[in-house]
Amino acid sequence: MAHGRGSIERLQQQLEARTHELAEAERHAEEARRQLAEARRQAAEALEQQTATSEVLGVISKSPGDLEPVFQNMLENATRLCEAKFATLYLREGQAFRLVAHHNAPAAYVEERRKNLLLCPIPGSALGRMVATKQPAQIADVQAEPVYQSDPVRARFLKLTGARTLVDVPMLKENELIGAIHIYRQEVYPFTDKQIELVSNFAAQAVIAIENTRLLRALLAQQTATADVLKVISHSTFDLQTVLDTLTESAAHLCDAEMAGIVRPRGGVYYWATSYRFPPEYTEYIMHYPLRPRRDTLVGRVLLEGAIAHIPDVLADPEYRFFESQRLGGFRTSLGIPLLREGTPIGVLVLARPTVRPFSAKEIELVTTFADQAVIAIENVRMFDDLQARTRELTESLQQQTATAEMLKVISRSTFDLQALLKTLVESAAHLCDAYDSAIWRPDGDRLLLVAHHGPIPAETLPLIRGTVAGRTVLDGRAFHIADLQTEDAEFPESSENARRWGFRALLCVPLMREDVTIGTIALRRSEAQLFTERQVALLQTFADQAVIAIENTRLLNELRESLQQQTATAEVLKVISRSSFDLQAVLDTLTVSAARHCEAQMAAIVRQKDAGSYYYATSYGISADSNNYFKSVAIKAGRGTVVGRALLDGRTVQVPDVLADPEYTWSEAQERTGFRSVLAVPLLREGHPTGVLVLSRSVIRPFTDKQVEVVTTFADQAVIAIENVRLFDEIQDKNRQLQLGSEHKSQFVASMSHELRTPLNAIIGLTEMMVKNTARFGTEKALEPLQRVNRAGTHLLGLINQVLDLSKIEAGKLELNPQTLQLTQVINEVIGTAGQLAEQNKNRLVVDAQENLGALTVDPMRLRQILLNLLSNACKFTKQGEVALRARRVVDGRDWIELAVADTGIGMTAEQQAKLFEEFTQADSSTARQYGGTGLGLAITRKLARIMGGDVTVTSEPGKGSVFAVRLPGGVPNNKDGTVPPTPAPGGPGYRGDDARTGP
Repeated sequence: MAHGRGSIERLQQQLEARTHELAEAERHAEEARRQLAEARRQAAEALEQQTATSEVLGVISKSPGDLEPVFQNMLENATRLCEAKFATLYLREGQAFRLVAHHNAPAAYVEERRKNLLLCPIPGSALGRMVATKQPAQIADVQAEPVYQSDPVRARFLKLTGARTLVDVPMLKENELIGAIHIYRQEVYPFTDKQIELVSNFAAQAVIAIENTRLLRALLAQQTATADVLKVISHSTFDLQTVLDTLTESAAHLCDAEMAGIVRPRGGVYYWATSYRFPPEYTEYIMHYPLRPRRDTLVGRVLLEGAIAHIPDVLADPEYRFFESQRLGGFRTSLGIPLLREGTPIGVLVLARPTVRPFSAKEIELVTTFADQAVIAIENVRMFDDLQARTRELTESLQQQTATAEMLKVISRSTFDLQALLKTLVESAAHLCDAYDSAIWRPDGDRLLLVAHHGPIPAETLPLIRGTVAGRTVLDGRAFHIADLQTEDAEFPESSENARRWGFRALLCVPLMREDVTIGTIALRRSEAQLFTERQVALLQTFADQAVIAIENTRLLNELRESLQQQTATAEVLKVISRSSFDLQAVLDTLTVSAARHCEAQMAAIVRQKDAGSYYYATSYGISADSNNYFKSVAIKAGRGTVVGRALLDGRTVQVPDVLADPEYTWSEAQERTGFRSVLAVPLLREGHPTGVLVLSRSVIRPFTDKQVEVVTTFADQAVIAIENVRLFDEIQDKNRQLQLGSEHKSQFVASMSHELRTPLNAIIGLTEMMVKNTARFGTEKALEPLQRVNRAGTHLLGLINQVLDLSKIEAGKLELNPQTLQLTQVINEVIGTAGQLAEQNKNRLVVDAQENLGALTVDPMRLRQILLNLLSNACKFTKQGEVALRARRVVDGRDWIELAVADTGIGMTAEQQAKLFEEFTQADSSTARQYGGTGLGLAITRKLARIMGGDVTVTSEPGKGSVFAVRLPGGVPNNKDGTVPPTPAPGGPGYRGDDARTGP
């Protein structure tokens, strides 16, 4: 039994061991399957990468001169094989990178890079790390990198692309970084080492493609340039400059040189004949600098040895000493190729680079070819020049005459630009007189100011002393001609020292004479000890005469211009005064600005008196707001401590050239706030007493000229006029207010008295009417006639009081209208009915001539009746046994009118009588007043009422033939949209015009 159990246990152990072996075998099989799958995947990846590489190489071979399809294919494959979202390719330009290709990049980001072409690496960014290490740089999550949040360019990159993981792979050419490929993912998912290695392979292929393209283009450019140069030589046989310019530019392009030039002999020394892409200041300097065979310059070394000179770094070369040239040109590596004719240098072809980058043997061989072509071109021109030698003297004479004519032409055309004219003059003088430097000086006190210069010799202001040739020429008024100034220490010590310092010898100095007065000098200088020819001396004298003409023309023109500017400024200010007569601040502001601008002042102000003895800033120009507030708060008093105070104290113009050097000036805070130095103060004088000051200042020490002081004085006078005008206007305004107040009091008094008089007068009229009508009842038959006279007198007096009251209301603006819509025919009938009795008094015939369908009119009916009755009453009064007619019609004259005319056959009026007919309390003449009576108020009130209602009254008359008074009022009844009649506007409101309206025929 025990033996049986032991057997079972052994079987179980064997079974467990077998099971373990099977599990282990299954695990090994699974691992084998995984490794097989990984091997297959890697094989597929390798195949895909090889396929992509083959595609890129295929594109490179098909597009040898076109990089764009190569870059696009690389980026497309890199994006696909590395499971990236998009990719970009940048090429290096200096310290920055420019986007040249992209695949699947967001359009907004591409547009951003198009606007901002260059991307600069910064520390901490992927690009910055790659530049620093020249190794691929990966950032797993750029959103978590601080530099991509703090830098605006990187932050905008994140916003536009949504990038999270990125890797920058360098493009290296012989360990020189020339560009980079960038691939991006929009999720946090780092690229594998194999993917980065794949992109590195693409980067290497991109470098190969770029180099192939460069070599192909260089070869093509070399062939093209050689053909172009030969073509230029054949087409420009005698235009040497064009040939040399073309050679210079082509050599620079093909040899990858940033700068180039050709040096040629002239007058025993060598000068630059062409210059390509050197800085302008270098070209200006070197074109006139004589070069000689010597070892301390590149050109001198080539000329000395007659062989090629190659200096890898001029700053490290122990023999090189031409440092001013290097500073201006900025070159480090330089190459000089001799232009040899029969073994003798006739020039040098120079190439230069701004960095230490020596030229290769191939580049030196290529530029030597260009040097040979330059020699051929120079030799062709030399032979041509030999053929032209026989006619050179005649040509030179013609050139001199032409130059003189051209100078006169320049003088006539450049009347307003003396500097340009003198510059042209010294350039022409140097060129035609075979001098390499020329200059013009003019005296200014104890100095000679340089006004024009041409050439390499430093020119400057000179002392006006006898120890300089220029000074002696001006002082003596005669020419000096010296062969070697370096040997003239005894006669001209200062000029002799300058000649040695600047390396010139021959000097010709001619005075500029105007009416026996020396106004300057023109000088020619040469580096050789060789006198100028008689012809050249005569020619320089001609140039001197032309310079005098130009200077004198400019002086006269400037005087005329200053006078015109002063007149213009005065006219402008007077225009402002006339337009802003009563706006004193606008006038003073304009005066301040105009004075500053016309007198070239940085700051200006007008100071006016406020309190007795205290003056404050009223205007300012060119002063900051803070300083302006300060000046306005400070009271300035007459005294020596301020420039304004001195002008107030002395009552005259005061100018201080420099306040900081003035011992009496104490207002330091004002000077510190504004920084002014030269100050001019002109008092504003009224009857000899200052009422203010016009002050101008400059931030530099530059006193104002007499002309400018005169201009400022004119502005000050105009300021006084403006202030006086406003003062007088204010006085008139005050008087007008007083008169207006008196008129209002008068109107109030008249209204009050009229009310007090009308009450008892109405009682008298009513009582007399009752007693006249009831004489039998009251037993007043015997007093009937006196009672009637009392009644008529009372009625007349009441009418008079009503007229005075109406006039008072109109003048006070208190007359109220009560507009109503009424039928005009009805009003006419009512008025005619009332006027019938007036017509009967003088046995006149009353006639109505009314147009049919006059329609309705919106008007104050009582005032309309008052107007018509006034006119009819007048007509009946001045007409006896004649005809009085009332005519009514509608008139269209730009708008609708109702015209009511009263015509009579009475006594008529003269033109003089008509002129004052509508004046208050005025009649035609005194005899008419005595004969016909009246107050002279009726017609005045009639016209005022018509104008208040938007119309007018006019008159036409002839003595002995009668008169016609025509009233025009706005016609028609404007309707609202609902058919109702709108209310008539109140007097003075829209639709009515006030007393100054002028309408009618």
